[in-house]
Amino acid sequence: MSVALTPPGPDLRLLVSLAAWTWQGAGPDGREIAHILITHTPVLTDGGTAVPAEDRMRRLSACLGGLTGAREVIPELESCLQLVGDRVLLHFPEASRRLQLPTRRTWTELVTRTGQAILLLGLDPLPQSAGAARLDTYLDAAFAGDRLLFGRVQLPPPTPSADVCSTCGGSGTDPISGRACPDCSLHCRLEP
Repeated sequence: MSVALTPPGPDLRLLVSLAAWTWQGAGPDGREIAHILITHTPVLTDGGTAVPAEDRMRRLSACLGGLTGAREVIPELESCLQLVGDRVLLHFPEASRRLQLPTRRTWTELVTRTGQAILLLGLDPLPQSAGAARLDTYLDAAFAGDRLLFGRVQLPPPTPSADVCSTCGGSGTDPISGRACPDCSLHCRLEP
């Protein structure tokens, strides 16, 4: 008998401790592509033993299907980007909630046009309050120290139906709260 163990999805505590940044830049092939950096925010502990940020980020990588180092081939991950109106959400398998990404209109348009983005997971903590200079310093140091994991995330293929709720995409569940979608009409309700 063989048993396949799959990594459990991230818990809510991990999701709320994540920080995210987005920008446009050159991809591995030199073409313009959207980038997403996800880091773990520094955590204050009460003296107990906390799971190190690197361990949490590596578990997150495993949950997404396994990101790789900068010198390896960047893997294509499952369709975990979702456009909801003008918001872009990152879905983690087995998680009840999605991470809303900070975006600008031009970044969202690039994701819409290309259908993908390069995801970078930083293994070292960085607070969401970090400005552009600190972010650049972090990226330079993390890249040089092989402290970034890379993957290519995609939008799901377009659905043929145009009559779908723009909030939940037809699932009947609000992608941010995980509760019933407040904006749906009956066409979005899932049948049992």
